[in-house]
This record gives sequence, structure tokens and C-alpha cells, in this order.
Amino acid sequence: MIRYIFRRILQMFPTILGVIVITFVLFNLVGGSPAAMTLGRHVSPRLLEEFDEVRGFNKPLLMGWWSDTRAFVRPDFARTAEPWQESELVKRESSERTRAVLSFMPDETYEIPLAFALNEETIFRWRFEHRQEGDGRVLLRYGAEVDQETGHTNWLHEVELPSVEHWTRTSVSFDTGTSPETLQPVLVVEGTELQLRDVQLQRRARHFFDSQFVHYLGQIIRLDLGNSSQTDQPIGQMLRAGVGPSLTLTVPIFVIGLVVAICLSLICAFFRNTWLDRFFVVFGVALMSINYLVWIIVGQYLLAFRWGWFPVWGYESMAYLILPIIIGVVSGLGTDLRFYRTVMLDEMYKEYVRTAFAKGVSRRGVLFKHVLKNAMITVLTNVVIAIPFLYTGSLLLESFFGIPGLGYLGINAINSSDVDVIRAIVLIGSVLYVVANLLTDICYAWVDPRVKLK
Repeated sequence: MIRYIFRRILQMFPTILGVIVITFVLFNLVGGSPAAMTLGRHVSPRLLEEFDEVRGFNKPLLMGWWSDTRAFVRPDFARTAEPWQESELVKRESSERTRAVLSFMPDETYEIPLAFALNEETIFRWRFEHRQEGDGRVLLRYGAEVDQETGHTNWLHEVELPSVEHWTRTSVSFDTGTSPETLQPVLVVEGTELQLRDVQLQRRARHFFDSQFVHYLGQIIRLDLGNSSQTDQPIGQMLRAGVGPSLTLTVPIFVIGLVVAICLSLICAFFRNTWLDRFFVVFGVALMSINYLVWIIVGQYLLAFRWGWFPVWGYESMAYLILPIIIGVVSGLGTDLRFYRTVMLDEMYKEYVRTAFAKGVSRRGVLFKHVLKNAMITVLTNVVIAIPFLYTGSLLLESFFGIPGLGYLGINAINSSDVDVIRAIVLIGSVLYVVANLLTDICYAWVDPRVKLK
């Protein structure tokens, strides 16, 4: 068994790595910009860039040398000529593709506006997709120095773009040094017409693996879940504070509901095809048909508000948990009762049960010594797989009753777009689910000697 457990633990690492990759893709790629989700889309690019800088979101996604920066947002010429003015530029359609083209008139100077000053001691690069019509040249100048006496502008850096008639991509790298505020770039068009199809400003990473994914993987290895973007508190501390209230709610609901459902299912098997069995079938279907929110609203209104038997809101003592626990047990009892009843009845019609009755074993002995024991594999599968979900708490119960657990924390994180908190809850829940699968296999061998762990 030890070798089997060790081998299964080794097999868990690729699974957990897959979970990490999936959560990373969901929250960093599919969900859009975390900075825009948290701060809003109408804040300044400087604030969005600072948010990304603190959390590593301005690095390359998986790996690489270059990543985009908010200092210059990559323009979409098909929709607008920004960041340049429409009056200065002519929008044309490319004959090769449907992408829009901006034309810069000859003998003009065009400033490339930056949203904010670039970081010091950082390498950036401009990428132009361009071509020219006619003889002449196009210069990219940056690093302006103004002579105080003459007022003449001297350019520290000047790069000439290749003069080509077909579309080409040109990259120009530069180091900001210690005075990035002087690096305002301009395009100087002399004796030709410049056509741009794409302009991009990128920032160079420290090394090839200086990426968002490696940064996220390093945080997980260090058991550092980061800080909440809303409260700036360590997420690990927030989870530790919320897991206690969640478990005090979900564990009693789980244990009481399990015991009651199994006991009623055994009664149904004991009195199968009688009025009592049919009553519990109808009772279970009725409980399943009532929406979860109905139980919460009716329980709060009648039992707490009108009759005053329980507190309505808060988490000051165990008395505040009694009503949520009752609602949680009753709302899930119908589904569990129907499930375990089916399991018990399925065992009741097997040959070993008929053999036990033929040997004179009492019905009670058959139920508890044979049926329940052989049904434990199905029961354990359902129980162990449900255990990881106890950690996440109950979203609705905690929200309606003001219980500061992980469910309440998750709802607040969703409402405030706190991506880091949501990602941490999902990741830990997924890892617990993988561990629960290992425990399920071990429990199989424990309750059924026919199962061998090899």
C-alpha cells in the first residue's frame, strides 16, 4: 500500500500542475485585464501600469523577452486614428489585407504621444509595420535636449527606418537610462509618404523566464497567495480567518445530513414497498422540488423574524449557526435520501442478501452487517468527494446570514472583481479535490478487502 500511495502522490503533481495552468489561463488570459477589472477601465494608464507592476501582470504571459506596456496603447487603425489626430492623417484600406492604414504626409514631424514617462534603466523597443511611397527617408528621433541660448533642439538618438515599398516590420530598441522623461519620440517624414499599419511599444523582461506564469508558479511554491487588490491584506491571512466560520457551518450540515439520509434510506430498505417507504420517496421529492432560496427566505422570515426563535444575522455565538444548519440539512436531505435509498435497495436485491436471509439472519442483521457494509464504497465515494467543498463554505447561507466565512469572502471578491482572492479559493479547492480522490482509493481498500492497491 505504501508504494501505491507514493506512486499516486507522484501522479498528483502533473494533475496539480494542470490545475495551476488552467486557473492561470482562466484568470490571466480569458478574464481580461485584472487591473481593468479591479480599478475600472476609465482610470489613468499610469495607475493601471502600477497595478500590473506590483502584481507582475506587465511581464510576458508564459515566457519570452518582450511584453506590452500601457505607456503606449497599441492603436487599432480600423476604428480610429488615435493617438494621432484625424485631421492630420488619411485613413486608407490596404490592397493586401482589410486592415486600415494611416498615411503620414511628406515633410512633416509627428510626435508619438506617451501616456506617461517610461521607467528608468529599462530597455524598450518600438515596432513599426510600415512602407513608403516615393523617395525620401523617415527618421525616429528621441532624447531631446534644448539649447537654452539658441532654443534649438538637439536629438541624442536618431534612427532611420528602412525605405521600402512593401510592408515590413522594423524594431528599434533603446535604453531609458536615468532620464526617461527626455525620451519623447517623434517621426520625421522627409520627401516621402509614410504608411503605418501597426505601431507597438514593448518592454524587455529581465530574462527569458521572467513571465507572469513563472511569477505565479513561484508564489505558489513559496505558499504566497499574494495580497487582495481591495483590502491589500495577505490572502493567506484572509483565508485562515474565513475557513473557521465556514467549517463551523458546513461540517455540521454535512455530518447531520449524512447520518439522517443514511438512517432514512435504511428504513426505506427495511420497509421497502410499504407505505412508509413510499412516504419517504414522496417526502424526498418534495424537498428536492423546493428551491434553496425559498428555504432561506422562509426560515429567516418565519423562524427568525416573526417567531424570534433564532437570530437573523451575525456570527457572535453558536446560536447564530443553528438556523443556517437546519436550513442546510433540510434543503439537501431530499437529494441525499433519494440517492442513498437507491444504493441500499440496489444492495437489498443482490444474491448475498438472499443467502443471508436463507441462513436465518434477521432483517436488522442483514441491513447493518451486510447491506450497509457493502454499500460503503458508494457512500465513501460520495462523502470523500464532498469533503473539499466544505472548505469553500456555503455562498448563499453565509451571504444571507452574515457569516464571515469563505463563501461570504468569495461573494465579496466576485462583486469587487478581486481576482487574486477568487483565484486562491479556486486553486486551493482544486488541490483539495485531487487529494480527496487519493483518500477515496485508500478508503476503498479499507472497507472492501476485495480491493487491492497495486
